[in-house]
Amino acid sequence: MPSDEEIKRVRHLIDRIKNDLAGLTGSEREQITQAVATVRRTRATIVQLGLPSTRQPLPDLRGGRTA
Repeated sequence: MPSDEEIKRVRHLIDRIKNDLAGLTGSEREQITQAVATVRRTRATIVQLGLPSTRQPLPDLRGGRTA
């Protein structure tokens, strides 16, 4: 769970981004929207390439007995 300080920093970052976006022209915002769409498409392609994932550990079926 993130600390209160980490949450505060992320919220501050979000506020800065929102304020910066509000100061952009429509054309600049459109360029950012296109760039974000490109990154999302690329990430979706990479995920579909079968990158290794971590598996959930198998349950311990021994029921508390020792070896």
